[in-house]
Amino acid sequence: MNTMKEVAGYLPGLAPTDLQWQTLRFDNRGERLEVAVPVLTEAQIAELATRVRAASRRVLQSMTVSDIVQVLDRAVARLLDTQDPYRQKAERLLPLVTGYDAEMVRLGLTGYLKTFRQPQLQRFLVEDFGNPLLLDAFQPRATGGFTRAYGAELSVHVWAGNVPGLPLWSLISSLLVKSGTVGKLASAEPLFAGWFAQLLVEVEPALADCLAVVWWKGGDEAQEKAFFRQADVVLAYGGNTSLEKMRDLVPITTRFLPHGHKLSLGMVSRQALDARQALKTAQLAAHDVMRYDQQGCYSPHLFYVERGGKISPEDFSRYLANELACFEQKYPRRELTLTETVSLAQWRQTEELKSVSVSGMDVSGEGGWTVVYCDALQELAPSGLDRTVRVVAVADLAQVIPLITPHRTLLQTVGLAAAPRELFALANLLGAAGVTRICAVGQMTAPQAGWHHDGRFSLLDLVQMVDIDASAEAASEAFASYVD
Repeated sequence: MNTMKEVAGYLPGLAPTDLQWQTLRFDNRGERLEVAVPVLTEAQIAELATRVRAASRRVLQSMTVSDIVQVLDRAVARLLDTQDPYRQKAERLLPLVTGYDAEMVRLGLTGYLKTFRQPQLQRFLVEDFGNPLLLDAFQPRATGGFTRAYGAELSVHVWAGNVPGLPLWSLISSLLVKSGTVGKLASAEPLFAGWFAQLLVEVEPALADCLAVVWWKGGDEAQEKAFFRQADVVLAYGGNTSLEKMRDLVPITTRFLPHGHKLSLGMVSRQALDARQALKTAQLAAHDVMRYDQQGCYSPHLFYVERGGKISPEDFSRYLANELACFEQKYPRRELTLTETVSLAQWRQTEELKSVSVSGMDVSGEGGWTVVYCDALQELAPSGLDRTVRVVAVADLAQVIPLITPHRTLLQTVGLAAAPRELFALANLLGAAGVTRICAVGQMTAPQAGWHHDGRFSLLDLVQMVDIDASAEAASEAFASYVD
């Protein structure tokens, strides 16, 4: 077996020889990658945090937000360049680490990275702040006085999952608000964030001490306490149970921003089920299911499909199955672990016991994908993941609302195929039910720049607003040198 080696993370001021290292191994398609991840002592954690905090105050606060956007844009441009060494390394190693098809990773990276170019970042800033100059200096308020936004001197980010590049959302958000950042790598994908940090420093050496990328074993309370104790803000991704445990370790004076488990779904109106639209809609729905094997919170578990169109919901499920079969040929599903295989088999068996029809799976009946058609109403429930999805027939899409409302704390994205009048009527109902993002079918796994993640602000939640009251401005006039 061919073995490759890679060192993960980015640790300014700490010599590699002074660190302990642990090896994570990834085997895939006859190749092995050994990734060395750093394990820090409490003293090293404190030293690293002090360095990043000081650089945040010294370097980031002296840069304009426009300067930071330009640095990020240059770094992203390099990652979009297929001839760049970092991009080539990503295309070569990320499929090995995650198990995803190489072509899926290549196309996914390009689409994802385009979200962080300069025009998109400018929209991102305007979306949250209206006037991004709030991050550079005090700006006048319509009601009188002035306001400025200050990012935390040190934010700690706990990343999770194996979707390539996912940490960029929070890492870039943190840099945009001029916050020094320490990010914790996910063991399932420990490479991309460290590469991005190294690339940023190549593009702008002044940022060398403004960020760090670290690792600790998930659930290591001693390490988590040591990092959280240093932070002004803790931003964490993961399962709800692990987030509850983290919350208990975060000091009461530290802001904690958790992003836990979510459920997403699709809805297809009868208006999208004529002979011309149905096949295209099924193809777009299959893309949402296929991309990264439903590992994202925004991936659909279920599609509610309205009766009364020229194409029936059951026929739509067959179309969806056929499109997933095509995607399986083009972008094969990753190899599952033994635990994942057993879980998927149990899900399929449960679905069969419910007397619903399995309208598609690969010819072996074991791998690839599964579409289950349900003729009776069903509440929203998780699928078996890894390209498994239900299609549930409904007489009217409004019937979906009481089926999903009991899960309001878990709801995130709805992919909707509907006419304009239906779009806004359903959007009002979905928003009241707890849904935080509504997009086109086919775009569920590609949130646009500036989206309100889980209904919150990506940037505003990371800053503290400081006001100068109009009274202070007025009173200052009495002390001016030009007063008679």
